[in-house]
Amino acid sequence: MGTVNSMRVAAVQLNATEDVEANLRAADEHVRAAAADGAELIVLPEKWSVLGSPEHLRAGAQPLDGSVVAWAREVARELAVDLVAGSISERVEGEEKLRNTSLHVGPDGEIKAAYRKIHMFDVVVDAKEYRESANEQPGDEIVTSTAANGVPLGLSICYDLRFPELYRELALRGARILLVPAAFTLATTRDHWEVLVRARAIEEQAFVIAANQIGAHPAGMRSGGRSLIVDPWGLVLATAPDRVGHVVADLDLDSQTRIRKELPSLANARLVEVHH
Repeated sequence: MGTVNSMRVAAVQLNATEDVEANLRAADEHVRAAAADGAELIVLPEKWSVLGSPEHLRAGAQPLDGSVVAWAREVARELAVDLVAGSISERVEGEEKLRNTSLHVGPDGEIKAAYRKIHMFDVVVDAKEYRESANEQPGDEIVTSTAANGVPLGLSICYDLRFPELYRELALRGARILLVPAAFTLATTRDHWEVLVRARAIEEQAFVIAANQIGAHPAGMRSGGRSLIVDPWGLVLATAPDRVGHVVADLDLDSQTRIRKELPSLANARLVEVHH
């Protein structure tokens, strides 16, 4: 396979609820629209299949052989795209707590990688408490994958964005595109989202595709939208408007190679050990 010079990617922005079937229909519509726009790699937001209270998540959670993942595999195969099925509430046999799991499905419909969110969102934002660890078990594996054209991908989810050491490790493992499916709160989207996404892109000299939820969800949750596609220089290639839909951008992989050569901050890094 020759060197890939560019690829078209998409971030899909959704307004998920507790209704799994309605969420599936919306995801299907917008993934198809993104593919029609020429996207080869399409990223869905966090918890696109079910979003709401812990009870909603539990009711809508599925194992990896459930209907939600079956749809993702079928649509990726039919459209011949790499699909990052944002994250789903995964029910694991024998585990009481759920997992927050991101899947990379290849154009052949096979699951190429599964990443279980490492950092639990246990915070208070806008006087609302979020306690993910009460209902979800954190993952403990850093996960990379490879797109069908050979470009290496680094998987992450939402709150992970605030932990730069994860992205450094993904970059050191070869990731050229970092994936951030999210349901960033309205307040943190307005104040931190773009800064954090661009910082991760600049630090790792990587493209970042950050697909966010938008609008009101059950249980009083609100997401801020403004999904982003950012280049390794930190330039914003696409920003989603404040509505459900998708944005696309063409990634110039040659420019990334040039940036990493001319300003070799990754190669110059000396403190590469991640201390726990």
